[in-house]
Amino acid sequence: MPTVLVHLLNEDAVVGEMEQLPEPHWQFLTLTSPRLRDGRDVSYLLPETNVVIFPWHRVQSVEILPTEGEEKVVTFIRE
Repeated sequence: MPTVLVHLLNEDAVVGEMEQLPEPHWQFLTLTSPRLRDGRDVSYLLPETNVVIFPWHRVQSVEILPTEGEEKVVTFIRE
């Protein structure tokens, strides 16, 4: 289940999980566990909301966030 950052028009970006990445023919975007980047509740959603559907005309862009396994940490070792 990929974690995505959805940038909405005239709103703060929302983080959530999707069952699968969106297909080109989809009319809307379904997000599970919507929250702001810092983990707070989204102000225009009820606190008990678990799934939200955004129509594509409200979505500016979608970022796919790396999972823990994919995340690469670059370190420099001085010898």
